[in-house]
Amino acid sequence: MSEKIVVGLDIGTTKVVAIVGRKNEFGKIDILGKGEAVSTGVSRGMVSNIPKTEDAIRIAVAEARSNSDIDIRVVHVGIAGQHIKSTPNRSILVRPHVDSFINQADLDRLADDMYKIALAPGEQIIHVLPQDYTVDGEAGIKDPLGLAGLRLEGNFHVITGHITAAKNIYQCVTRAGLHVDSLILEPLASSDAVLTDEELEAGVVLVDIGGGTTDLAIFHDGVIRHTAIIPFGGNVITDDIQEGCMVMRNQAELLKTRFGSAIPEENKNEMVVVPGLRGKEPKEISVRNLARIINARMDEIISSVNYEIKASGLEKKLIGGIVLTGGGSQLKHLPQLVEFMTGMDVRVGYPDEHLAMGLVAEVKSPAYATGIGLVMKGLNLGKAQSNDRLQNESPSMPKEEQEEITAPKSIDQKPKSPGLMSRLADSFKQLFEDEELKDYKNDKA
Repeated sequence: MSEKIVVGLDIGTTKVVAIVGRKNEFGKIDILGKGEAVSTGVSRGMVSNIPKTEDAIRIAVAEARSNSDIDIRVVHVGIAGQHIKSTPNRSILVRPHVDSFINQADLDRLADDMYKIALAPGEQIIHVLPQDYTVDGEAGIKDPLGLAGLRLEGNFHVITGHITAAKNIYQCVTRAGLHVDSLILEPLASSDAVLTDEELEAGVVLVDIGGGTTDLAIFHDGVIRHTAIIPFGGNVITDDIQEGCMVMRNQAELLKTRFGSAIPEENKNEMVVVPGLRGKEPKEISVRNLARIINARMDEIISSVNYEIKASGLEKKLIGGIVLTGGGSQLKHLPQLVEFMTGMDVRVGYPDEHLAMGLVAEVKSPAYATGIGLVMKGLNLGKAQSNDRLQNESPSMPKEEQEEITAPKSIDQKPKSPGLMSRLADSFKQLFEDEELKDYKNDKA
């Protein structure tokens, strides 16, 4: 049997990233290849242009294929966007035999009941995540397998999303000649890449600041308790800079990444010179004023994060504090601002703890946390399909064959596997079978 090699495909608002990895004998991840392309067909985490997204996927996968020498056919894809919702639900099972013990089938029956809850039109369940169980009135049991009991209750975290948003992702991937093995909520993938077991147990907030959205996931006692998608990310800050400083968008992005800061008072009264358009004079922009623009938007995003933390009811129990990740987490002075506004300990999460060999230096940035997490999720799925080493002749799927791929089966159809994790994996599968800035700084008197 060939080694298990999986590919994580992060279809983001600013970039599409494909990461190829495998697990070594020590349980660490070897990064075999990476591909990246500019994303122009995704808006706030959702596909808005099929052909442009398809092209970006093809470019990213082709680069990853060239770097890794792997024939990429199967991918694990992340899903996000402001359509994602999460709600707590409870299920009850009365067992008929007092002499029998609780088994996996009982737990699966509890989880299956979650697929019968009423949903808004056009919504489907993406994840059903068990929280804890109650056996004959004894609450807070994490693993009731093997216990005796007549009344079994389960608390679940149910994550839903628009079926059309998921089908659009599937359409882009299949048109690019690939097969979707699983769809995974992006903050869950990011959490695998950057959070420690101690943080998960103590209680921690993961804040993944991407280009289009800010994804949030709250964990306590080792399980996820709350998720939310905030419809603002790094692109909104770039838009604010473009409008506030009256510069080109590419100049606004470079201003943000090179000179941007989340706290105006931490910057000296210095100036950045931005080249003017043809025939126009260069423009001087105050670094402190630039920080004021960024601070106003980050204040809004952090306020939304704070609201979600309080709404979870776990504000006083999150000993692990807040972990920032994603490309937006690299903004200067952002951890200090988040710590000041929330009163919680803050650190930036890097996805390098689980990495061993290969292209580690290229993917250890927080911007690749989701891609690394998708690889880890794919490696942990028991029934996941794998990719193979390239042979001398390994032609890609013809265009005509790609267009004949049929639509996926509905997620409503019950999977055959009795295991919960396998059932979740099957449900995913059923969902969808510069101009450079010439800058210098001048001190102001």
